[in-house]
Amino acid sequence: MSKVMTINSGSSSLKFKLYEMPEEVVLCSGNAERIGLDEGIFTIKYGAEKLVKNLPIPSHAVAAKLVLDSLIELKIIKSFDEIKATGHRIVQGGKYFSHSMPFDADTEAKIESLIPLAPLHNAAHLTCFRAFRDVLPNTPAVAVFDTAFHQSMDEEDYTFPIPYELTKNFDIRRYGAHGTSHNYLAIEGAKYIPEVKHSRIISCHIGSGSSITAIRDGKCVATSMGLTPLGGIMMGTRTGDMDPSVFNYVVTVTGRSAEDVYQMFNKKSGFLGVGGYSDSRDILAHAEEGDKRCILANKIFNRRIADFIGQYYVRLGGCDLIIFSAGIGENEPRTRKAVCELLHDALGVEVDEEVNATLRGKAGVISKPTSRIKVVVIPTDEEVMIARDAYHMGLKGE
Repeated sequence: MSKVMTINSGSSSLKFKLYEMPEEVVLCSGNAERIGLDEGIFTIKYGAEKLVKNLPIPSHAVAAKLVLDSLIELKIIKSFDEIKATGHRIVQGGKYFSHSMPFDADTEAKIESLIPLAPLHNAAHLTCFRAFRDVLPNTPAVAVFDTAFHQSMDEEDYTFPIPYELTKNFDIRRYGAHGTSHNYLAIEGAKYIPEVKHSRIISCHIGSGSSITAIRDGKCVATSMGLTPLGGIMMGTRTGDMDPSVFNYVVTVTGRSAEDVYQMFNKKSGFLGVGGYSDSRDILAHAEEGDKRCILANKIFNRRIADFIGQYYVRLGGCDLIIFSAGIGENEPRTRKAVCELLHDALGVEVDEEVNATLRGKAGVISKPTSRIKVVVIPTDEEVMIARDAYHMGLKGE
């Protein structure tokens, strides 16, 4: 048995889990939030216990030390030597990485070169990696990339129809995101269709950030997010795909800079822009009270999900399984029902409304036996995928 730690850092947060591997038993988990602000929040859960501290966390380096010191103080481990490997989630791996990689100088340099494609994420990932490396200098570290799973796409699926020299000179292409989640869902989803020799799966990672992926035989063939997570379906604050001329027109009519409008499309659009609330729960609650903007926002969201599923049904030449996952996909029966109703006439999807209504946060089949496509809910687990790669690559060198 070996202890492996997974680290998922954002621009102002650091999520972590400590696993006993290869059994995949979670020994503890937690989160350092509001990093860089006057008052941070540190939470750690271990066994039946939960500890919450409110204290300044000025940097990711301080957060990393806080995490590791807590493991000792709470007697979760006796010494840092017990941690045999760390796995770090990296949002953007660009064209360089089609699978996880041990952290070395080359890997670190390439991740740093990709900061312009994910400025809030890759920079924080590197800061956090270096902070853990300082405390655990002899512990193998593995980089696990959100984009790696999507590297199996054909050129015609990832190339944008822009002047070709831009594509080649600046690596402008579809990279996708949530790849670690979609990879996990592909593995777990295959268990629901053991009779299918060559599986065709459409996985829907639906949360405040959302993406949909077409998967054949366990490999990505198409995904909705693009160069950055702004592309694809409408999300909590992001536009998703739309006519690119809208960007230039908004710049023209408002007089705002291109950067301002880009940030607007990332942070003030989607549910927030149309309905006035970024959280789908607020949108649904106000929609049920008759708020017209929220009703519209909800309809757009459901329609875009259904549109991508229909597109990927064609791309795959059919579909054996549709998966709903992530915050909304796992916990919101109303969204699942609405999307499946939009798929009914064309794809023959039939949902068992009673089962669907009671299924929240756990796996299960929500389609009727008569449905032409099986529909399931599978809670995603990106951390266990990171732990597996850290264990196999960091400890076993596979």
